[in-house]
Amino acid sequence: MRKLRIGIVDLVAKGPTKALYAKVMHANLASIMPQVLGAWCEEAGHDVSLVCYTGFEDLVEELPQDIDLLFVSAFSQGAQLAYAISEMFRRRGVVTCVGGPHARCYPQDAQKYFDYVFGFTDKATLNEVLDDCQPQRPLGRHVTAEAQPVSLPGVRARWKFIEPTLEKAPLFKIVPMLGSLGCPYTCSFCIDSVIPYQPLDFDEMRDDLRFLARKMKKPIVGWHDPNFGVRFDDVLGAIEDAVPPGTIQFVAESSLSLLAEPRLKRLAKNGFRAILPGIESWYMLGNKSKSRNRHGMEKVRQVSEHSNLITSYIPYLQTNFVMGLDCDEGPDPFEFTKRFLDASPAAFPAYSLLTSFGQAAPLNLEYQKEGRLLGFPFHFLNNHHAMNLKPKNYEWIEFYDHVIDLSKYSFSKPAIWRRLKANRGGIPRIMNVVRAISSEGKGRIEYFTTVREKLATDTKFRDYFEGESQVLPQFFIDRVKNDLGPLWEFLPEGALEHDANAYLKSTGGKAPEQARAGALAH
Repeated sequence: MRKLRIGIVDLVAKGPTKALYAKVMHANLASIMPQVLGAWCEEAGHDVSLVCYTGFEDLVEELPQDIDLLFVSAFSQGAQLAYAISEMFRRRGVVTCVGGPHARCYPQDAQKYFDYVFGFTDKATLNEVLDDCQPQRPLGRHVTAEAQPVSLPGVRARWKFIEPTLEKAPLFKIVPMLGSLGCPYTCSFCIDSVIPYQPLDFDEMRDDLRFLARKMKKPIVGWHDPNFGVRFDDVLGAIEDAVPPGTIQFVAESSLSLLAEPRLKRLAKNGFRAILPGIESWYMLGNKSKSRNRHGMEKVRQVSEHSNLITSYIPYLQTNFVMGLDCDEGPDPFEFTKRFLDASPAAFPAYSLLTSFGQAAPLNLEYQKEGRLLGFPFHFLNNHHAMNLKPKNYEWIEFYDHVIDLSKYSFSKPAIWRRLKANRGGIPRIMNVVRAISSEGKGRIEYFTTVREKLATDTKFRDYFEGESQVLPQFFIDRVKNDLGPLWEFLPEGALEHDANAYLKSTGGKAPEQARAGALAH
């Protein structure tokens, strides 16, 4: 096997940004798998350079030069940028690969623009590509392991790739770690629901925490587990064995059902400073919030009490909601969320528009069978710039009116002040104010308002949302062009479009328009 010069690009951002929140946080959102690939490639004897793009660098200048093989890791919002980067490097004779959430969700589309498209990735799957390393045209190869790897390089092994990215974080620096893969729950909307839960090695976890305690002063660890703490006693035991309480601070995404008061006390004692649970809906999806049989205001009261209990121990609480679910109807879901915010002022609400990401989840097949998907460019599939699923119980303008109203209520000056008074500690206070006045609060309100106005005044814009036209409004084209900048010229022809029903077709099913066409043919 020849020695390769390998470049790895982790696309945290989809384009340049000046947002204050992005400046503070993007470097802390670096993915683990690009660093894992870097460690594995070096272990195999290759030269590796890794770039984490946060939106503040000159990407063209930052991209690795003089390489044989390029890996790009991207969420779907970064797909158009990833496609343009791939095209630029393929013109130079470089073999290109894509991995990350987009490659898992939309492998059929990614194969058009990359030589290799990675699904589940273990060392053997990677080495197969490193050994082959040949252009795959016109359609790239989809390579995937049978399951998630049973082990991954830890912080010590990835440190040479972690450290340069952390240097870009101006306020605080969060080291990415994993304690487990997969998920024990079976939520049909979740990308991890079909992946068996498995804890990673606890001895390596202990070693990594001790390593960090020596390397950094008051380090912060961000657990990337889909549901941190499923093996609660084992994980907390490993942390307690590794470092004295308060040595390291932690941030984790966890389910409310795992956060009973004795556990909250233990988390607080061991330095957990932020928890990000999912509430999602006031009518369904209650298994993870200990509200299985509660709905509406009853669930609001129960979750609010639990949230207030959490913030009595953990300074920072982000509560995650999904807007536009099929169970929602009328103003009540939005009004319930307002009442929750009134009763739990310390909680920061994170809102997502219902989005169907290709073959990420079993439920997406049902949406495709119903013919409800819209072909918004991937660039806007980040849970807030576009909802690619026609809402079941709302007209578009009605829906955006509710979203705008709730967003204004959540990020108004009185709401910001209530959170500021309810929060404890400097960083939670700063972060909640920054998020509210930056792209996540004020920025989204402005964007949603623009979309709502165009829906009311631009017939072609409205027709696209209704699925009556396939012509992408210029409004969206201009935004992609602006974000890609000099890389726009490398975006391949047709790369703004994709088959929204590719997942269904890959299973042998027919989208409604195909079924209608078949019936007419007979």
